[in-house]
Amino acid sequence: MLFGGCALDHNDWHDMCHGAAIALLTCWRVAVQCRYVWSFGTDGGVFDGVRVEAYGKDFPIDRLEEDVLLAVAMNGEPLRPENGFPVRLLVPGFYGTNSVKWLTRMTLAATRIENPFATRWYNDEVLDGVGRPTGRSRPLWQLPPQSIIVAPAPQTRVRCHQPVTVWGWTWADVGTESVLIANEDGTLHLPALVEPRRDRAWQKFEATWMPNCAGIVNLTARATDRNGETQPHDNARNGQHVVPIVVIESTATKQHEIK
Repeated sequence: MLFGGCALDHNDWHDMCHGAAIALLTCWRVAVQCRYVWSFGTDGGVFDGVRVEAYGKDFPIDRLEEDVLLAVAMNGEPLRPENGFPVRLLVPGFYGTNSVKWLTRMTLAATRIENPFATRWYNDEVLDGVGRPTGRSRPLWQLPPQSIIVAPAPQTRVRCHQPVTVWGWTWADVGTESVLIANEDGTLHLPALVEPRRDRAWQKFEATWMPNCAGIVNLTARATDRNGETQPHDNARNGQHVVPIVVIESTATKQHEIK
């Protein structure tokens, strides 16, 4: 599902053999002292002028001990072709590009995979303390804290001095600890109530906002995860979601002005 330019996944996945395949890989890890899991899918071709024989990704082997699945069903039904039938690797809490569709094989390795989809694409540039490029990159693995405002919708008209319910969804690999509703000029700092995390499900947040003057207000939601990492304002994949709201004068204010 797409929301605010973000691709989101909120489905119920079912694995094969009740995790037996992943358990077997974990045992092999102890035997061979490997650090990464490589996975390959059937899709290949020419991408950005580069020929790729098979889509390949990797992830740290320690992740096997959490909730990695070899999924064969979604929401109680067999996987459809577009979702990765017959088997799809699922790495909950990681960016979806790590959950390889049409899985053909997996292997354990001591080094990272040499595949453009792991080393050239789906990486973020590492910046220094003042935001300058360092020439290094990091793979898109764990999901950082992120949030979206569902209501009010962009360009919604609300009245001054009348309560407005602001709610949305937040998620992070380690779970969200808090969400702050704010505006772009820094005059609003409203802590939201965040639902407890249940498994890997999104967490709902909600707050009551009382607009105090007419005009355009750009509301933002800023999530902080359980490790203390906070959403950046912008220039990042998990930049804060901004929703412009139109605040109009209340009826009571207009009547007062007429008198």
